[in-house]
Amino acid sequence: MAQDESGRQVIDGEHLAAFASEQTHHETGSVSARNQLDGIVTRVVVDGVMAQVEIAAGRFRLVSLMSREAVEELDLKPGVLATAVVKATTVIVQTKESHA
Repeated sequence: MAQDESGRQVIDGEHLAAFASEQTHHETGSVSARNQLDGIVTRVVVDGVMAQVEIAAGRFRLVSLMSREAVEELDLKPGVLATAVVKATTVIVQTKESHA
């Protein structure tokens, strides 16, 4: 580890990435999707046969559109712990520098 000009410890990106990887939850159980984010349901809006469910996973807000039936079967409501499972064919990656 090194120190910056203010005396704070700094960690290079490679070491930080290795640490973050060690802290990451990799258990998938019987689901093929690898992108799973544990969180808490913060909002459920039901309108007819469809519903919108919001989950706070850390500092991230995830929104899912699903059937009213699914919301009722899962008993989704604010305060319920839930896991958002993301299965996508496209994931767009952006860095801070690429949109500055």
